[in-house]
Amino acid sequence: MNDRDLIKIITENVMERFQLPLEGRSNACGGCALRQCDQGKRACDQSQSSRKVPVGVSARHAHVTQSDLEILYGEGHQLTIKAALYQPEAFAAVETVTVVGPRLKALEGVRILGPARNYSQVEIAKTDAIRLGIDPPVRDSGDLDGASPVTLIGPAGSVHLPEGAICATRHIHMTPKQATDFGVTEDDRLKVKVSGNRALVFENVRPKIDPSYVLQMHLDTDDSNAAGLEGGEGLEILWND
Repeated sequence: MNDRDLIKIITENVMERFQLPLEGRSNACGGCALRQCDQGKRACDQSQSSRKVPVGVSARHAHVTQSDLEILYGEGHQLTIKAALYQPEAFAAVETVTVVGPRLKALEGVRILGPARNYSQVEIAKTDAIRLGIDPPVRDSGDLDGASPVTLIGPAGSVHLPEGAICATRHIHMTPKQATDFGVTEDDRLKVKVSGNRALVFENVRPKIDPSYVLQMHLDTDDSNAAGLEGGEGLEILWND
């Protein structure tokens, strides 16, 4: 059996699973990425008042174009909002995909984040990459030159992305005023301190500045686990290089 036939079998098996009812969905905060807890009471909001940067744990996820979404879920399909994310207008969709690497190892139930974008990609942690048998570069979202090849499988079909998987750059969303207050620009690469039993300093943290953003640092699950972070903790910007 060649790889193409095996991918076809995997695709058919995954499509069957998509037909099963979705049960046991949690309404928890989700690593401080979602806006489902009481406004003004969440740890992320409280940490901002102490001039620290709240952290959000960004689990593996996918972004897709509308055309790829329709291949995965059927013609005319639109993303369905499951929960609003911390950043304005962004949301976790009901829709998920299975991500298959070149060694035919798979990650199931990878959440699509909306709205649809003008590129399709998967953002994963290094641990996920090892499972898939790939070595994705550390990149900003949408910078896919040299990204690792993966295949996305949905209930209606599959999409192969020759350059589709990255490990996301550590970054902080902030408004222009917040950037001025912290004394940083988008050209800076920051050092951010984590206190506590697993204290460490994250380096090469990129500021992302836009008037629509809400202050929050994004870390993948490998980084957050290494520092013992659950989401919402306030972190300290030490200096910029």
